[in-house]
Amino acid sequence: MFSVLTVNIGAAARDRAERMLGWLASRPEQVFLLTETSAGTGTTYLLDRFRQAGWAVINTPDVGDRGAALVSQVPVVDQAWPLREVSIPGRVAAALLDTQPATYVVALYVPSRDRSQAKTERKQIFIRSVVDALAGLPADYRDNLVLGGDYNVITRTHRPLHPGFLPFEFAFLEALQEHGLADAHDHCWPGSQPYSWIGRTGDGYRYDYLHVGKALADRIGSCAYLHETREQSLTDHAAQTLTLHIDATILDTGEMAESGKIALF
Repeated sequence: MFSVLTVNIGAAARDRAERMLGWLASRPEQVFLLTETSAGTGTTYLLDRFRQAGWAVINTPDVGDRGAALVSQVPVVDQAWPLREVSIPGRVAAALLDTQPATYVVALYVPSRDRSQAKTERKQIFIRSVVDALAGLPADYRDNLVLGGDYNVITRTHRPLHPGFLPFEFAFLEALQEHGLADAHDHCWPGSQPYSWIGRTGDGYRYDYLHVGKALADRIGSCAYLHETREQSLTDHAAQTLTLHIDATILDTGEMAESGKIALF
């Protein structure tokens, strides 16, 4: 069994990063897709602890922006591939992992925006570059892709359908489907409407997703949103977890501590 979890860590400061590490240490997943990482001390601490424990860590920090990181207990086979060519490279972390079949795993953090033209164009260009990169992938890579993270978009059928979202934002999820990527939650729980982020007004939004290529859709074992990350004030996003019925090689890592303190994993 191969398992993946994605969670937005909210550019955690050091103390919250320690608590997030403790929570992640208690989880059974072999791969973590972390979004809203930063160049600050919290993200540095969190990723360094994983490295020290023998996990593979892929992260391209940008001092002036938030990003994504891939943390894997499964060995990395290759990191060189087209999704590095997106318009904001630090918001993608990707690798081919040692599973059977070999699986491309991608952490993705789509920029948020306000009503300004500059931020709207930045988000639209980024989304277009991701879709173009997916279109350029060899078929076997795309068919065995696991893509996850905070996409900062909702579907056209979201309940409620919040105002303010633009056509290109709805179109992103539709483009993933056109490229053969299945929404893991919809596959497991068709017709349900989960929320992964709750606004200050109490309105729910589904911003965080996991998608799989068409060769993996029939291998989905389970998937779920985990709201304990919000309830424990680790972040303001729910995590999402996914299991796939495929085999994975596991790195020889130390045991992870239940607390993110000095006693390492």
